Amino acid sequence: MRRIAAKYLYVLDGRDPVENGFVEVEDDGTVIRIGKSEDIASEPYFWNGAVTPGFVNAHCHIELSHLKGKFRKGSGMAGFIDQINALRDSSSREDRIRMLSEEMDRMWKSGVSAMADISNCNDSLAVKSVSPMYTRTFIEVFGTEPEDCANVIENARNLRREAVEYGLDASITPHACYTMSPQLVTASAAEGLSTGYLSYHSQESPQEEEMIAAGTGELAENRRRAGMSTPPVTGRPSLMYFMDRLLAVHAAPFDEHVLLVHNVCLTEEAAKAALEVLHNAFWAVCPLSNIFIHNALPPVSLMRKLGLDICIGTDSLSSNDDLDMVREIYCLQENFPDVPAGEILAWACLNGARFLGKEAKLGTLLPGRCPGIVGISDVDASGRLTGASRSVRLM
Repeated sequence: MRRIAAKYLYVLDGRDPVENGFVEVEDDGTVIRIGKSEDIASEPYFWNGAVTPGFVNAHCHIELSHLKGKFRKGSGMAGFIDQINALRDSSSREDRIRMLSEEMDRMWKSGVSAMADISNCNDSLAVKSVSPMYTRTFIEVFGTEPEDCANVIENARNLRREAVEYGLDASITPHACYTMSPQLVTASAAEGLSTGYLSYHSQESPQEEEMIAAGTGELAENRRRAGMSTPPVTGRPSLMYFMDRLLAVHAAPFDEHVLLVHNVCLTEEAAKAALEVLHNAFWAVCPLSNIFIHNALPPVSLMRKLGLDICIGTDSLSSNDDLDMVREIYCLQENFPDVPAGEILAWACLNGARFLGKEAKLGTLLPGRCPGIVGISDVDASGRLTGASRSVRLM
């Protein structure tokens, strides 16, 4: 058994942080009990900062770790896609696997206990299979031409079978409306929904919204110049187009877990339309990635007003300087100072666990859970993060 005390203990069960709190855990990390220390000076181990459950990185592309430092910032989505196409294969497979393995290890040591990870190839499968971190792998598909749909789905099924052979939980999933034919969006969604999980890049950029609503803009022209088909023009937000494609799979409601990622251009109209049909919708924000590409942030105030279940992801090292959950949390805290620290930490821990269906084990410091124990340094006098805050896995 081990007992860890901290200046601030974030249980993340709805209560305020426990000042001078403690958590007792079994040797395997299972929480035995929590409480308030009567004599903090006599505690065998005291963390002079905040202690939280392990983080859940709700959106990552770990296989793109070899692209760290290679992309220019502020390119917009069309420019970002051009860079992906030019640089994605710029490293050998050996180097790609080495770099993603190093990043997986770094995330684990910094306190990430679980991850929803995107895979477009098999580079990361062996590494994830031996990591102590839980991952659900989303086999993401692209394809703008309707006639390619069957072949794309068959390739995705083969990659998913390989992931399952490695012992990984895996789901086929659509990428985004602007990279896919309507037929492929529906076909890949059907595959993912059959496993109970989808992850979808949604309303990430104004260019995406303009393409779907009006058929114009830089992203639409980028696709046309490349000789690719573009999605139908709807006159509505792209999230509503995605709902239409889901409803072609089966009638509402949807009880499967659906993660909508980025949400930079989310509107109240689109959010309410999604909530009408999705019973288990989760909304991932990746603030540093959004700043990197678009210099924009999602409408967090609107999302809170609507009671959306927000999660936090890092995205990839093609659109971020690192995969540090604490930096994402601090970015949200600084840009939305009215949000309590405990609420943002719940987004980073509990809500991601709920999306993955792992809340019985991860996400809180309640007895019987085994979420991992994380220490965050350099918090302020109220328990909020500072620019100097860093995280480390304590258990």
